[in-house]
Amino acid sequence: MQLNDIKRAVISVTDKKGIDEFARELATFGVELLSTGGTAAQIRKGGTPVTEVSDYTGFPEMMDGRVKTLHPKIHGGLLAIRDNEAHMQALRQHRIKLIDMVVINLYRFEDTVAKEGCTLEQAIENIDIGGPSMLRAAAKNFRFVSVVTDPADYAKIIAEMKRNGGKISEATNFELMKKTFRLTAHYDSAISDYLATVPTRS
Repeated sequence: MQLNDIKRAVISVTDKKGIDEFARELATFGVELLSTGGTAAQIRKGGTPVTEVSDYTGFPEMMDGRVKTLHPKIHGGLLAIRDNEAHMQALRQHRIKLIDMVVINLYRFEDTVAKEGCTLEQAIENIDIGGPSMLRAAAKNFRFVSVVTDPADYAKIIAEMKRNGGKISEATNFELMKKTFRLTAHYDSAISDYLATVPTRS
């Protein structure tokens, strides 16, 4: 059974339930934490060291937060195949570090459009771009990357890391990958269903 070391994680969550404790537990294994905006502030407030993604990539969040994590230092770190020497050489050449875990849940699109008076413009601004992109990248590379989308899984992840000396099994990653693609499929379906109700614009 392949076990993967978790050395670096990106955390960016809308639902912040339990994230303080989860981040604190990850840090006890020496995991370097990268995070964005309000999530980083909450983790830091809880006393756990965290690096802002903008500091890590060298680019600030921009365009009202539309661009935060869409960067080769994030996606290269997630998508690199660890036993492919050409991939690893590209990482070294461009000074990209591996990312072994993402902890992400998405903008609450369905909650937004359910509000009375929600406009198309408001709905559009609550379509998450960076989150699904990181989820799909991490899930595609499940052999090496753990993708955590549900706060209910935090305790299970920490328990497995404690059993395995800070490592997660490929078998667990495969189950997390399946859960992730169910989530992104539901998310895109919710957007499509909402847009089907919007009159054609001339």
